[in-house]
Amino acid sequence: MAESYRSHGHKLSTAGVLITLGIIFGDIGTSPLYVMNAILSGHVISHELVLGGLSCVFWTLMIITTFKYVFLALNNDNKGEGGIFALYALVRRYKVTWTIIPAIIGCATLIADGFITPPISISSAIEGLKILNPDIPTIPIVIAILIGLFTFQQFGTKVIGGIFGPVMLIWFSMIGFFGFREVIQYPFVLHALNPWYAINLLVLYPGGFWLLGAVFLCTTGGEALFSDLGHCGKSNIRVSWGFVLIALLLSYFGQSAHLLHNFNGQHWPEGQSTFYSLMPAWFLPIGITIASLATVIASQALITGCFTLVNEAMKLRLWPNLKVIYPTTQQGQIYIPGINWLLLLGCITVVIIFRQASNMEAAYGLAITIDMLMTTTLLTYLMYVRRAPAIVTWGIPCVFLTIEGAFFLSNMLKFTHGGWFTFSIASLLFFGMWVFYQARLLRKKHIEFVEIKDYIAPLKELMQDDTIPKEANNLVYLSMANDKSHIDSNIIYSIFRKRPKRADIYWFVHVDISNEPFGASYSVEAVVPRRIFFVRLSFGFKVDHKVNLMFNKIVEEMVKNGEVDELSHYPSLRKYNMPADFKFILLNSRVAIDDALTPYEQFIVKGYRFIKSISLSTAEDFGLELTNVEEETVPITIAPSTKIELQRVK
Repeated sequence: MAESYRSHGHKLSTAGVLITLGIIFGDIGTSPLYVMNAILSGHVISHELVLGGLSCVFWTLMIITTFKYVFLALNNDNKGEGGIFALYALVRRYKVTWTIIPAIIGCATLIADGFITPPISISSAIEGLKILNPDIPTIPIVIAILIGLFTFQQFGTKVIGGIFGPVMLIWFSMIGFFGFREVIQYPFVLHALNPWYAINLLVLYPGGFWLLGAVFLCTTGGEALFSDLGHCGKSNIRVSWGFVLIALLLSYFGQSAHLLHNFNGQHWPEGQSTFYSLMPAWFLPIGITIASLATVIASQALITGCFTLVNEAMKLRLWPNLKVIYPTTQQGQIYIPGINWLLLLGCITVVIIFRQASNMEAAYGLAITIDMLMTTTLLTYLMYVRRAPAIVTWGIPCVFLTIEGAFFLSNMLKFTHGGWFTFSIASLLFFGMWVFYQARLLRKKHIEFVEIKDYIAPLKELMQDDTIPKEANNLVYLSMANDKSHIDSNIIYSIFRKRPKRADIYWFVHVDISNEPFGASYSVEAVVPRRIFFVRLSFGFKVDHKVNLMFNKIVEEMVKNGEVDELSHYPSLRKYNMPADFKFILLNSRVAIDDALTPYEQFIVKGYRFIKSISLSTAEDFGLELTNVEEETVPITIAPSTKIELQRVK
């Protein structure tokens, strides 16, 4: 959802709690639709199975969702922001390079989860129609809903966003009511609060350990809960989680009570829903409608979360530039067309391949367990560098790693039954991000920086050389060098060797992405007063990088302070008080043709070129006016040149 709620959503309030219900708990809140079905699949209903599975669900929600995410993770926010990249931004400041790996893996697996969460949630709800009409084709209905949902993204959620909270309030109240009604009739299921039933299922029940893959589905929304922290604030999340947790537990306990009371010793019929079995026949149409709305809201929240995640990755230079659209006036409402249609294609593919929710359950969970392990890894390292007590630094993470490791192993059983799909998507995304990251490291490592003082005299003389046509009054370069004493060698190459570029004023602008989520600041240092300036722009990793807009504001302030002349330096224009012109030069580095690259370096360079060819240009990414931008290709050397012995002959 939108960050428009940030201003009032961070403070605990009734409105904040209601908003939180609508945008945070959709994924985890709709899990009762399919969790018990997944646990029962292929088994005879028995006290050992049902109470053991229920006990596993209870303790998973308490340990993983409540303690790890609602308590521990929310306490390690980054200026009110959560998620894998907020954690990465926190640990990145400690200059440890390996932390990029869990961040990229976490991002890839969370986006891969976006390919299957909408299909399984919506399918689970819509398949309830088969109770009313066994012959109804649900696949076309699910695909139609998905197409409508993803098509609507380009218009934003301003119009319907206000109903998300009330709908989810009705949803949780409904599932809690029907669950409570069953628990009252069969309170014996409360014995599942005893962890012995969970241990008995995992250790003594035949194949019980592998049922953890089904149990895990109850907590798949935990990571999204942490990622969406910035939209609502921890106080609202924690208060609303109390209500959500009670509703979820009542639903799970109610379904278990209903099963043991009515179907003990039987096989649960394939294709039937334990969730809908709690509802009287007259209420089914209403229940299916509410469930369908809840799953659409859950899918909407996940899609918006994917947009936010990709946007953060782009700002951190871990993802190729993509077009970002702001469909409404609400701050934070973003729409990324490329990601939107990719997700739609993936969701439709899932529906066509797996056809029904029970089959999708086999593919669901594997990717998200990996994401949870990555979050635990970064949390552990963060607590270590912050010098938390040893029992916190090592004891708590070991508990999480043990439990999540067990979930991961049990989910590996799903690999051949559908888990390969999300694993393949996550691997492909990780592969692309890794190539992109490595290529940038390779270029940054071998970009040469030179002392700018060695080129001040040539620059001054170039400014006065009338034999060279003037490029512009103001020439602006984006620089990788982050101090006024140095300059990129390829900028010097462009000014003096590529084609001499004379200007009256030279600007070298360095854009820095900070570890903070929000905020924008700048500093200006005069290398040569009124003639050569070094500008440092700093953006939070969630801020839209409108370099052109920011640069114009900087120049306006400098004009007011008398640091620079706003009028044109052309005499014929200056006498009419015409403003000076600005021209941006963007340099695209290209590996020198005679570089002796290793096979790995060749692979990285070619992969990077391909990714760049399908991504947004640097000019559009930085919000530069295309009418005053020129792109140049300059060579860089990242490996020793190929040695060729050349002999002159007469």
